[in-house]
Amino acid sequence: MTGIKRPTTPKARDRVLSPDEIKTFWQAAGDLGQPFGPVLQLLLLTGCRLNEIARIERKELSADLSLLTIPGSRTKNHREHLVPLPPLAQTILKSVKQIEGKAAEFVFTTTGKTPISGWSKIKGRLDAAMNTEQPWRLHDLRRTCTTHIAELGIPPHVVEAVLNHVSGAKAGVAGTYNRAMYKEEKATALERWASHIEGLVSGRAARVLPLKRNKKV
Repeated sequence: MTGIKRPTTPKARDRVLSPDEIKTFWQAAGDLGQPFGPVLQLLLLTGCRLNEIARIERKELSADLSLLTIPGSRTKNHREHLVPLPPLAQTILKSVKQIEGKAAEFVFTTTGKTPISGWSKIKGRLDAAMNTEQPWRLHDLRRTCTTHIAELGIPPHVVEAVLNHVSGAKAGVAGTYNRAMYKEEKATALERWASHIEGLVSGRAARVLPLKRNKKV
């Protein structure tokens, strides 16, 4: 190994889509149609990871589509993640067409048996439609959601809960004893974010929702 230079530490990514890019992304995702467009829009709305949304099973959704329960087997930290779905996300899910004659296990599928795939090609089509000057990855949608939610005045511990993170305010001993799920705060945060996106896309001012406080701490 003599003479071989030690690789440098990769730089942390900090790509966040701008408001104009969010608007362009939303429209481009919609133009892709089903089932890929809805997945992309839900990624931005929820801040979830790709497989957490693309592999949603029908049993993980509540009957009224107001709650998504992602099992620990599909989360990075192996902790169950409860995602309150704002009305906009519910509307998107309601629009997803089922394959006729098949009781598909997965919400987003083209075969009725397996979840959708082929994201490299979809990303290429999305890039062509968006025509952005700076490169970006699908995972940057998660950072975009996080950043803009924080800018909307959501407290850090609620932002962490939205992302299913156990760090910062809930790390160590605090994370062991603080079992509050912040369900109401997460719901309000995601509704505020969805309203912000709707405002960007429509050009109208978003309706600001007050942040509810969880009494269980």
